[in-house]
Amino acid sequence: MAVEWARGGPDLLVTLDRGAGPLGVQIQTQLRAAIRARRLGAGERLPSTRRLAELLGVSRGTVVDVYEQLLAEGYVESAVGSGTRVASLPADGPARQAPAFAAPFHPIEADFEYGIPDLGSVPLADWSWAVSEATRTLPTAGLGDEDPAGVRHLREIVTAYHRRVRSGCAVAEDAVVVSGFRQGLAFALATLAQHGIQRVALEDPGPREHDLIARRAGLDPVPVRVDDHGLDVARLRETGARAVLLTPAHQCPTGVALGPSRRRDLVAWADEVDGVILEDDYDAEFRYDRQPVGSLQGLDPARVIALGSVSKTLAPAIRLGWVLAPPRFVAGIVQEQRLSSRGAPVLDQEALALLMESGRFDRHLRRVREIYRARRDVLAAEADLAFGPGKLHGLAAGCHALLRLPDGTSERAVVAAAATMGVRVNGLDHYRFASAPATEPRPPALVLGFGNVSERQIRKGIRTLAKAVRHQTAP
Repeated sequence: MAVEWARGGPDLLVTLDRGAGPLGVQIQTQLRAAIRARRLGAGERLPSTRRLAELLGVSRGTVVDVYEQLLAEGYVESAVGSGTRVASLPADGPARQAPAFAAPFHPIEADFEYGIPDLGSVPLADWSWAVSEATRTLPTAGLGDEDPAGVRHLREIVTAYHRRVRSGCAVAEDAVVVSGFRQGLAFALATLAQHGIQRVALEDPGPREHDLIARRAGLDPVPVRVDDHGLDVARLRETGARAVLLTPAHQCPTGVALGPSRRRDLVAWADEVDGVILEDDYDAEFRYDRQPVGSLQGLDPARVIALGSVSKTLAPAIRLGWVLAPPRFVAGIVQEQRLSSRGAPVLDQEALALLMESGRFDRHLRRVREIYRARRDVLAAEADLAFGPGKLHGLAAGCHALLRLPDGTSERAVVAAAATMGVRVNGLDHYRFASAPATEPRPPALVLGFGNVSERQIRKGIRTLAKAVRHQTAP
């Protein structure tokens, strides 16, 4: 039913569909839209409630409720003797203009984006079972506000897993469950700042935006170079930092593992400066040449804060992680969590605990480890054919590798050329610390994530990258 109701102004129709929900809500929605779009101008008088009700074939009470709601929201004004009028809204800002030109769209046929697991292998049936089981078994009392440190059941399961698989030594009292790695990092860094630590060292190159997170926590981030043996501890000593964040199991993005002597030097450094090591346990579960290297947390539990999540082992959408901290930091991290979010969703925490406790999590890891191993082997073989042996590094673990490019190659030019040919990839410079000294250039390279690309896409993608490099280096 469509009725023209505006008087003395531009035509305006209110259309009611009596099968599409409450009529009052429909009238409200259309009046708001008319006022926002200036089809009803400021000061324009609206029909009386009785008149509009007659025109629309609804009760007067419905229209009264509509006008009262719009009055409360500031869309209309009402005064005795002058009826209901459209309120004066703030003037529109500058008109948004379309860009002078738009970048051409190129469909992506192979995406080597770093840090994405195989989304097609996420064990959704197992997760559905775990959520259902958590919903069925969780006591009613568990539906209230949980301990801000997290569900006790999950903290026990996570620390037991870390002891069993990562050679750690944390217990449930050392664990805080968080909504993903970055939240845990933000809480940990803020706690360090409260303990008087002012400067944190970061790997260069390293994971993106960790410097921004550090600054938001009140710390001064400084870069420390990474070489073929991992973080350069000698350079770390020169920074004056009392905290360091690193990815020792499979460095992001170079793929190197922190060498044994560097691990010992790092622990010695922490003892010398009364420092703290923040360990990003990324990619630790995916080791192909031997058992995973043990966690630094097990080597020096009094000075290591270990951070982990299921974003890479399960999926980023399951936004759960954990912080395993020395006892002197746990209360501060819990306080940060309590004031920020009151904790991660309890049902999801309980579901993850059941998934891990039932063995389904381990079974999933064994399955995807073989998938990633097969993709890694295809990647290595194709890279050897296209670029020559020895150009691909960081293959012992994880879901990404580093492809060295010929000297003098422009990473940006190769990345741009590859994009026009349907391949998405990032260069090593993409992961450089923004303020890193320009006197320490690294050889050009591309970071190839292979977690979420098929073997067919890997073959096509590597051949396309080789073509892009040839075009860029051709005289």
